[in-house]
Amino acid sequence: RLYQIPFEMPDCEGEGGTRTLHLVGDFSAPAEFFVTLGVFSFLYTMAALVLYLRFHSLYGENKKLPTADFCVTVCFAFLWLVAAAAWGKGLSDVKAATRPGSLIEAMAVCHGTDVVCSAGTTPAMGLANISVVS
Repeated sequence: RLYQIPFEMPDCEGEGGTRTLHLVGDFSAPAEFFVTLGVFSFLYTMAALVLYLRFHSLYGENKKLPTADFCVTVCFAFLWLVAAAAWGKGLSDVKAATRPGSLIEAMAVCHGTDVVCSAGTTPAMGLANISVVS
């Protein structure tokens, strides 16, 4: 929800004050899907572990239970692939929306003839990249 993040920009058309701008974009849905699927996968894994360890005889006697477990596991694996791809796309959109060059281009104060605008630093996205890989 980048639109909730304000930042100050100098206002050169008046008394030298500042103007508050907001970033553009809402990329929260892919991240929420990724985290929700992770939580449900964890809960299912814990339930399956209890079933395997506590009710091992029930799991061995019932022939439909292993098949159902396999089908649920395959569904979770497919949804995990989809969620990782969605989060990867969402992260690349966040990177594009917060790139210092694009933010500078959006500032009207930087379009003057005698004005030089430059980005201080590029944000570090290493940990975010790792979250997509895992």
